Amino acid sequence: MITHVSPPMDKSPERIRRMFGSIAHRYDLINNVLTLGIDRSWRTRTARQLIQEQTLEGDVLDVCCGTGVLTLAFVKQQHKIGSDRENFGIDFTPEMIDVALRKGKRHPRLQFSVGDALSLPFEDDRFAVVAVAFGLRNLCDAQQGLVEMVRVCKPGGTVAILDFSMPTLPVMRQCYRFYFLTLLPRLGQWFAKNPDQAYHYLPASVLQFDQPAQLAERLTQLGVADVQMMPMTFGIATLVWGKKSKTRG
Repeated sequence: MITHVSPPMDKSPERIRRMFGSIAHRYDLINNVLTLGIDRSWRTRTARQLIQEQTLEGDVLDVCCGTGVLTLAFVKQQHKIGSDRENFGIDFTPEMIDVALRKGKRHPRLQFSVGDALSLPFEDDRFAVVAVAFGLRNLCDAQQGLVEMVRVCKPGGTVAILDFSMPTLPVMRQCYRFYFLTLLPRLGQWFAKNPDQAYHYLPASVLQFDQPAQLAERLTQLGVADVQMMPMTFGIATLVWGKKSKTRG
């Protein structure tokens, strides 16, 4: 039973923006250290899976893009197959977008901008792929975030969520919980000291958020069909994705 994370978390936009803004300059380094670089492989696998299977013409949107790691993974996968899609990354933390812009300045088919995931500044049925990696659970209204992702996705396009999940193997599950709840917060806070306790927030936000099966159900209820789940690294992270229905009921 998880009892120590039961009180509702403060996910006010002001706190989330301030918290991620304060760690933006070291965000990539800390993630690499805390996950031994595995987090990049998760994003690479996600980009490869979504780009290779999506034959519908159209551009790609990375919601809550942070420093643009997934966005750039999309660009690299497209380059490998000779695709000329436009790639967009949007995040409401200016400091994160500043980092993303510096990393992506050599890519002409890549645009980063500051914007709100709860009210995406794009028209309906705009993108062939709409994805979010490790960001949906940070929204004060995750359901509205999904509604917006589905709205801007083309009928027949892909909507995808990549986030942490709980391993199913008992031994792995126990080791993971010990690291995630005990060691990671201390290491993260040591690397990136900030008043909002960002790396104490991380495991708490994961444990209070939906597991993959629940995310799959949410997508289904929003008209996303053929929903699939791909566990990664013993289930530490899971990709959940499906196709927006071509008919609206």
